[in-house]
Amino acid sequence: MSSEVPLRRSLLLRLLALAVLIAVGSIAATAWLAVRTTTGAIRQEQGQALADDARIYDTLLAYAATHPGWDGVEETLRPLAQSVDRRIALTTDAGVPIADSAPGAGPLPTTSSATVDALAVDSTLRPGTTPATGADGGTTSRIDPRTTGPYLLPAEERTALRSRAAEAVRCLRGRAQIEAVVVDGPTGRPRIETPGTDLTDSALCTQQRADLATRTATEGKALAQLNALVNTCLARRHLPAVRVDLNWTWTRQPAASTAGDSRSAAEVDQQHNLAVSACVGTSRREQLLPYVAPAATLFVSNPGGNPSTTFDLSRANQARIVAVAGLVLLVAVGCTVLAGIGLTRPLHALTGAAQRMRDGDGSARVRVTGRDEIARLAEAFNDMAERRERLEQLRRAMVSDIAHEMRTPVSNIRGWLEAVEDGVAAPDRRLISSLLEEATLLQHVITDLQDLAQADAGALRLHREQVYLADLLAQVAEAYRVQADRAGVAILLHTEADPQVDADPVRLRQAVGNLVANGVRHTPPGGRVTISADQADAEVVITVTDTGSGISADDLPRVFDRFWRAEKSRSRQTGGSGLGLAIVRKLAEAHHGTVNATSTPTRGSTFTIRLPTTEAGGSTGAGSSTGAGGERGALVDGAD
Repeated sequence: MSSEVPLRRSLLLRLLALAVLIAVGSIAATAWLAVRTTTGAIRQEQGQALADDARIYDTLLAYAATHPGWDGVEETLRPLAQSVDRRIALTTDAGVPIADSAPGAGPLPTTSSATVDALAVDSTLRPGTTPATGADGGTTSRIDPRTTGPYLLPAEERTALRSRAAEAVRCLRGRAQIEAVVVDGPTGRPRIETPGTDLTDSALCTQQRADLATRTATEGKALAQLNALVNTCLARRHLPAVRVDLNWTWTRQPAASTAGDSRSAAEVDQQHNLAVSACVGTSRREQLLPYVAPAATLFVSNPGGNPSTTFDLSRANQARIVAVAGLVLLVAVGCTVLAGIGLTRPLHALTGAAQRMRDGDGSARVRVTGRDEIARLAEAFNDMAERRERLEQLRRAMVSDIAHEMRTPVSNIRGWLEAVEDGVAAPDRRLISSLLEEATLLQHVITDLQDLAQADAGALRLHREQVYLADLLAQVAEAYRVQADRAGVAILLHTEADPQVDADPVRLRQAVGNLVANGVRHTPPGGRVTISADQADAEVVITVTDTGSGISADDLPRVFDRFWRAEKSRSRQTGGSGLGLAIVRKLAEAHHGTVNATSTPTRGSTFTIRLPTTEAGGSTGAGSSTGAGGERGALVDGAD
């Protein structure tokens, strides 16, 4: 007798009322406090976020300025993301990911934070960026000063310049009593800084300072390349050439006369300065482009969704929060206790029934009352319990059938081998042939079980192609001709025209072959097995008809069950392993078709396979059959 526990109704309404009450109280309290306490915190967090964004941008900009690509940027990006508690990601302009500090944190924001380009610095995120001014008043483009490119000095030139800088510092300190320090620039060129003293127009230590300002061979080569690019740009605009120096200022070369130009000299100079500024910026980008990382799109977000900064509340606000939170908590606890009492009882009943089922009580059930979610859960549990009980019965029956099918050949093999070992029987050809026959029978059972297991697991892959049924059925008839002649049974073949079907030829031969072998096995001498194929609308019909003993109406619905045979004695003289027809059904279903049987006792049986003429759903399963069932022919353990 099944044990039943009543389940309460209206659980959904109680939970809904509880949720509404808690939500209303929480929203009201949160809205009242948010207006009074969050304005300053938001401003503080925005300021911190801007500072963090500027730091992130400057760090990645420095990497782009000193590396020709983004390879290895993760070693810089991840510690930076941890220090600011942000998710940082870089992509190309096309959206291809370059690096991400949290690749599993979901999609990136729809709006980017900035574009990291060492040759086009965003002055908003890096306020210290100030374009240099040329001798004629022009300006160069916004290039990060850490971008050195071909101006990076080798070790020998750095050593020589440091020696000259040290000499200039000694001169300034010894002769003029001026405190001077040496500072290395991004390219490795040292410069002298004198805090509080302007040496622009000073005549102190001019020789040493001039020696320090002398270009090196590396700088001369890079400047020659830059000047060639700039003057080529100016020549395209029909403007006179200029000479660009290391600080990106320029001086104009002797120019052609501007006689006949209606513009004033000031206008001509202004237009020339603008053109030179544009050409210097363009030429510098072109020169530095191979030495910097390509432009990348920057995304900065908060991976945890929590504020990255904290703020303090006044004591009055803290008291209000505690009071309101306590009131809401008391109301929520009271309502939750009332609803929880009605919720835990049915859940406890379900838990008890599940535990009894775990302990082996297959009759464990719960009584269903009401129509809420718990009642539906109880119905699902009862249905699961019934299915589990039926599956357990089927499993036990199948284990028993498999043991029965394998016991006989294994016992025969063991018996004959023990007889040979004891000297009772001689290991002659007849004995070896008998043992081989038993081993083959056992192999067929195992192979059939493997095919059924693949079909059940969805691993039976079909290799479809256009199959001409006339040829395929002729091959099947020829394969079983010898077996039929030995049994005194005639095999007849009949096809209307030559129907085609999109199918796996190996598996289709296996299915038809199982039906033919089944018919030959159950047809007495002098009978016949007829194989036919026809096309009807959008499907082809393959029939195998025999003139055997037939199947009773009570047994007909079970012919495709595993390990079922019409002969209750399970003799192998009139029946195989009981798996052949089950395999036929699985193969038909794999082709998105059907198989059925009709029979008249004492007059014969007809098995019909119906398949769609075109592929209805592609291959099934995810495994690979690699011709399974091909060379070994069709399975022969049918079941009637």
